[in-house]
Formats: sequence, C-alpha cells, structure tokens
Amino acid sequence: MSFFSIFLALVIEQARPMSPSHFLHQWLRRWADWVASHVDGGTASQAWLAWGLLVGVPAGLAVLIHWLLAFTVGWLFAVAWNVALLYITLGFRQFSHHFTGIRDALNDGDEALARKLLAEWQQVEVNDLPRNEIVRHVIEHSILSAHRHVFGVFFSYALLSVIGLGPVGAVVYRVSEFAKRYWASSIDNSALRQSPDSSAPALVSESLRHRAQETWHAIDWMPARATAMGFAIMGSFEDAMDGWRHHAEKFPDDNDGVILAATAGAINVQLGGASLQPDMPGSSSTPGRPPEIAHFAQVVGLVWRTVVMWLVLVALLSLANLLG
Repeated sequence: MSFFSIFLALVIEQARPMSPSHFLHQWLRRWADWVASHVDGGTASQAWLAWGLLVGVPAGLAVLIHWLLAFTVGWLFAVAWNVALLYITLGFRQFSHHFTGIRDALNDGDEALARKLLAEWQQVEVNDLPRNEIVRHVIEHSILSAHRHVFGVFFSYALLSVIGLGPVGAVVYRVSEFAKRYWASSIDNSALRQSPDSSAPALVSESLRHRAQETWHAIDWMPARATAMGFAIMGSFEDAMDGWRHHAEKFPDDNDGVILAATAGAINVQLGGASLQPDMPGSSSTPGRPPEIAHFAQVVGLVWRTVVMWLVLVALLSLANLLG
C-alpha cells in the first residue's frame, strides 16, 4: 500500500500541483489561529495543549478514517485516502517553481530578476547579493524544501504506515512543520488579522513558539538524518559522510546542518555563510567548489536519484510484507 500511495501522489502532484491558496491551507491557518486564541495562555501546559490540538485533531481524523475505510469498505478505498492525504502533504511542485524561476533568470544572465525572485521566495531584502551567493542560497533553500516537502513526509509516512497507522506520519510531520513556521512568524497586528484575505497569524506566546520549535526539532531529527543518508548514498558517499561528521555543527540548526553538510560533500559544493534573514545567525562555509549554475543540475539529479532509491526500498519492503 505504501509504495502505490506515494507513487500515485507524486504523479498526481506533478500533473496538478496544489495551489498555496487551496481551502485546506486556509482552513489550517484558521485552525491554528483558533487554537492559539482559545488555548494559548502563556504557560508550558497550555502550550503543550495548543500544540497537541493543532496536530492531534487532523492526525486523529486521518488515522480514524484510514481504519474505517480499510476494515469496513476495503483496502482500495484506504489507498485512495492515503493518496489524497499524501497529495496534500507531499510534493515538489509546492516549491520547485521558485527554483526553476531563479535558475532560468541566472541562465539568461538576469541577476536582478534572480535576486527579486529569491527575495519573494524567502520574504527578505536581498539587495546586491553576488551571483555565487544567489546560487548558494537557492541550493540551500531548495535542498531544505525538498527535505521538508518530500523526503521528510515520505520517511514519516512510510515509517508509521508499516505499523498500521496509515497516513498519520505524513500529517503529523507536515502540520508540525507548519506550526513551527506559522507561529514563529506571529505578529501583533490586529488590522491584518481582521482582514478576511489575510494570512497573518494570530499573536502567540513565547512559550507556544518555543514548544512548536522544540517539538518540530524532535520530530524532524530522524527524517533529517534519513535524507542526509540518502544523499550520501546517491552522491559521493565518503565526502558526504565526512561533511556530516565534521561540518554539520557549523549550521545553526543541527537537523538542517546534517542535510546541508551531507549535500555539500555529495556534490562537492561550498555551502554555508551569511544568512538572508537579518535576525538569523549565519554559519561558516563547508569545503568544496564555489557555488555555480552547474551545481543546479547536480542538485536536481541528486534529489531525483534519492527519490527513486527510497521508492525502490519502499516497494521491496511492501513486497516482503505481502509475501510474508
């Protein structure tokens, strides 16, 4: 079931990507705002309750419907439910248009457009960022986006579906990542929040922001290392593992650091440096060749080879489960 669900979701998502303005995304923002405004009171216990409600309600519904379909209607309907939830939570097209647009602009020699597109993607001021720094940031953000939108969801789904929990892993992973990102950007701007078209998050306590960040880090710990291992296997294994061991700590977040250090070694590219976010710490650089446009093709190849590797592994595990 896992292999067919993941494969079909990837195919459908490539053919018909989900819009960022889809009603499900809007519903999740409204649900997060409701939870924050009704439960978050600034204490640790209330933060735990708010986070548990935000993630637990959609995760509980996902696994309950999966079980009802599997045990009452039939496994084909359960597969369809898994595909639907994976289509919502997993996919390259949720971020790949940013990568493609910036790559095409750099290929055309239009660095001003590339800076503009990078600024729009990351919601920051880029100013006069040199060409090789544009390439570096695009590689780093693309790799981390591929992990959070594809490999992390992929791994979490496959891990928990094996023990009969269906799509709950994908839902927990995606909503946890959303909680960390959305609540971290909360602002005290009542005019924005009163606008019916606004996506500005409600103001939340520092305790809730900390809880969302801490819980996300714990949930992403194993998927991040699985992604790094996949990149090492599909790239230069020895260099990737060397980067993992000696350079992951150079990055502010150790989960992201493991992935970026392994990527740097796998394709021999120099990653790390100043952050685009003015309030975020930068890092020292890894060894490797300075980033250049040719590395974009290497990144795409590395990512797709890793997708194929994980699909083959899940297919073999599914076959072994059927035969066993």
